[in-house]
Amino acid sequence: MRKIVHVDADAFFASVELRDNPSLRGKAVAVAYHGPRSVVTTATYEARQYGVRSALPLRTALARCPHLIVIEPRMDAYREASRLIHGVFTEFTDLIEPLSLDEAYLDVTRPKRGPGSATRIAQEIRRLVRERTGGLTVSAGVSFNKMLAKLGSGMNKPDGLTVILPQDADALIARLPVGEFYGIGPVTAAKLERLGIRTGADLRARSLTELTAAFGRHGAHMYAIARGIDDRPVDPSDDRKSVGTEDTYDTDLRTLADMHAKLPGLSERTARRLARHGLAGRVVTVKVKFSNFEVISRQQSLPVPVQTAEEIGRVARRLLGADLVGTRAVRLLGVTVSHLVDPQGRDVVPPLFPLV
Repeated sequence: MRKIVHVDADAFFASVELRDNPSLRGKAVAVAYHGPRSVVTTATYEARQYGVRSALPLRTALARCPHLIVIEPRMDAYREASRLIHGVFTEFTDLIEPLSLDEAYLDVTRPKRGPGSATRIAQEIRRLVRERTGGLTVSAGVSFNKMLAKLGSGMNKPDGLTVILPQDADALIARLPVGEFYGIGPVTAAKLERLGIRTGADLRARSLTELTAAFGRHGAHMYAIARGIDDRPVDPSDDRKSVGTEDTYDTDLRTLADMHAKLPGLSERTARRLARHGLAGRVVTVKVKFSNFEVISRQQSLPVPVQTAEEIGRVARRLLGADLVGTRAVRLLGVTVSHLVDPQGRDVVPPLFPLV
């Protein structure tokens, strides 16, 4: 059985700022570039109490929290902290899948050193990160697959450790709200609730046939996660050159209005991922898969990098026109941002997610 650890730094960019300026501790702080088009990259837990979160337009964040302290991002400082964190990972395994500057999966089934226990390895990683970064904390989840490990890392934030053992997984999954599962976003969770599926137990009670009939190919994913099944390996390759989101629909979209109605959700999720990485992009691409499985895409290069859901959505809407889809039914839409830069337009220095 595999031993997987998911490590996620706590409010990473903001925590670096608090480490370097302790007078900010206990205050509502957000990391964001100043400007009318800026979005929040990270916020302290004090700011989150006011509804300030990543990818939120800065003007909205200030309206929700007028006393919010806004700090300009220092990407070099964050990359250096990330380098130190990932350096700790490499002491235990070479099977590291970086998801961002502050988040990664580790396969410690056969560790390079240290205790054979994945739990003890996670404890040691958390200790070493705190020691070597000057007090930054990470939360960790330990389990036998990626889905459950990631679920665990978010259960006791900040500075938490959650272990999900095989014998405990079924009971945990049964009581979780469906919106907390990997791969189930707000739109899908709302549809599940309309079908009377509110918890993992409700989801597990539905057959594969029922779920695929209601959700298409995504139904098979739901069937698996309700049973704690996730065979995805930890993938050490780091070739990410874009950030995007796509959805396959259980019912084909047949009008341009229906297609346009899906773009805000796709754009919002893409913007959240960009904000998590502290990135913007100069190219927006819309991907369309028709009911006959033909795939086409259209992209636009932009003079000014985009980062917010509103900006991404406006470009995506222009790209997704009647001349692109005609009268054909659509089963999948995707929105991707590429040619990644920082929000001030400077090219990202590779590697984006340093491992050493």
